[in-house]
Amino acid sequence: MSAPAGAGGARVSAILVAPVKGLRALERESVELGPGGVRENRRFLLIDEHGQMANGKRIATLQAALAEYSDAERTLSLTLPGRPPLLGVVELGPPLQATMFSQPLDVAEVLGPFSAALSEHAGMALRLVEATGAYGAVDRGADGPVSLIARASVQRVAQQADREQPLDPRRFRMLFEIDGVEAHAEDAWVGRALAIGAATVMARGHVGRCAVTTLDPDSGRRDFDTLAALASYRRAAGTTEPLACGIYGAVLEPGTVRVGDAVTPR
Repeated sequence: MSAPAGAGGARVSAILVAPVKGLRALERESVELGPGGVRENRRFLLIDEHGQMANGKRIATLQAALAEYSDAERTLSLTLPGRPPLLGVVELGPPLQATMFSQPLDVAEVLGPFSAALSEHAGMALRLVEATGAYGAVDRGADGPVSLIARASVQRVAQQADREQPLDPRRFRMLFEIDGVEAHAEDAWVGRALAIGAATVMARGHVGRCAVTTLDPDSGRRDFDTLAALASYRRAAGTTEPLACGIYGAVLEPGTVRVGDAVTPR
């Protein structure tokens, strides 16, 4: 029997988490993938005075901010340019309802100095809140707590625009980056179960890209027209979302995933 498409020597080459949605993504050597995804990934988000989510697409400078979170210890640290780090135990205020991508989301405000510091950094009133549901603030809820992209796919986007320098995969903000497959090989994995380290994930669909991918992943400066490059050769790709690059999925079997682990479509 022939090997599944793209199954060759696929391995996890990087793991990225963003404890606060919209802030800079951080590299990890390993994560625990539970039924709701990674507890330290997109656990928190920012909302404006109307309860609407505020992310990097609205406020590009958020990517210059760093947040670290330990779910086991319930501690959060925040580092903003030109300021000493803030560190504290996560304490929550009363329940609130926010709006994320036009959908209601149950949240609670994180008490302490975090909201004021982030408001000053962003130049607008913001509240740091924790998404209190099982899936945190991931974009697609139960269907999408896991995301995955091949590094070759990222570089194919750069080549399309004749970019001389490699494109940093972190701008795509995916949980897992994969080496060992051809560009967009992950497209063929949608609808299949994937063994990723000790976990199993069901690939549900393709990730349509937005303006956040045009931003430098450290500074938030707009420096590459990712969407134009994708549109020039991916508009008719037959993906589940337009201008797609990478895939998302749901957790079938929890387990530990480490950098270097095999990725095998079943």
